This record gives sequence, C-alpha cells and structure tokens, in this order.
Amino acid sequence: MAWYTNASTLTVSDGTGDWWKNVYSPSDGVPVSGIYRCVGCGKEVTCNDPDRFPPQNHHQHSSQQGAIRWKLSVRTNTKGD
Repeated sequence: MAWYTNASTLTVSDGTGDWWKNVYSPSDGVPVSGIYRCVGCGKEVTCNDPDRFPPQNHHQHSSQQGAIRWKLSVRTNTKGD
C-alpha cells in the first residue's frame, strides 16, 4: 500500500492509459515511472522510465503466489510534464 500526506498533489487517474492495465515481467522495460506492486505477493518497488524492472531473483515466491509480475499502482511525474 502506498502512503501519502495531506500535502500531497496526488490525483485520481481515469485509468485509461495502457500502463495502468498492463502487467510486466521481471527485467521488462519500465513504461512510466511510478510505484509498482507485485501481483502475487503485494511487494512494492519504485521504478523509473527508462530503467528495467527488478530481475527474477529480486524476491522469491511460493508456488501459490505464481510468477513475479508488476502492475502500476502510483504513477510519478519524474520528467516534470
């Protein structure tokens, strides 16, 4: 869960961008900077465009949690646009 303060400038997205819908694998290119959550276990990471997502050995899953897959939770504006 991402936390924020009342002084934050967070706004709600309409969720129409593909980056909100897509799920990404370890070492894929990061499409937009933000906080990503692992679909299987809930671990969060901060990743910046144009970097890559953490590698497969970043953390381990049980067989019940399935493969490590990242989904955008909070988009960050690192380019000032």
